[in-house]
Amino acid sequence: MNFFFIFLFFLTINFSLSTKVISKESWLLDKNLSSIEFELPVLFANNVQGKFEEINGIIEIDLANKENNKAIFSVNINSINMNYKKYKNLLLSEIFFDSYNFPVALVDTKKFSYKNENEFSLEVELTIKGKTEIVPLDIEIIHLANELIQIKTDLDFSRTLFNIGTGKWKSTAILKDKGVIKTNLFLFKQE
Repeated sequence: MNFFFIFLFFLTINFSLSTKVISKESWLLDKNLSSIEFELPVLFANNVQGKFEEINGIIEIDLANKENNKAIFSVNINSINMNYKKYKNLLLSEIFFDSYNFPVALVDTKKFSYKNENEFSLEVELTIKGKTEIVPLDIEIIHLANELIQIKTDLDFSRTLFNIGTGKWKSTAILKDKGVIKTNLFLFKQE
């Protein structure tokens, strides 16, 4: 877990330095207001729903040119709260998220450009269980104030593509394959 915090520290310093050199704006995630949740459909039962309590993120944006923008968000897998509480240990085990070996999941936009400041779609890198795949991300941006924005996203993913559910849990007959990650993020402009 220390690697994760060192990684975020260097990422923040890198963004801060590049902000001063290229005059881009940095926006930091408000961890208290923001949420990242997921849902997996289950046949003949309530869907598996979870919320990550420990999340981090930063966006670097060039409002003038709208090019070479970057965002990265992460969740601590162990911080999950879910509706099937008695299965939390199973969900964190190597059968599903393997949180011991892969404690962090990431969404990384890499460099991106945009035209519409309110809604757009991107191809992003989603990393779960050490496996990275390119997935589509729909983004809605709400400008709440000069220094506060809200970002809502929907990201569809395949649990089997990331080996979430192995052995008898690999079957998609009961626990379906397609899941969704929904975010409601609030970011403050960094001074």
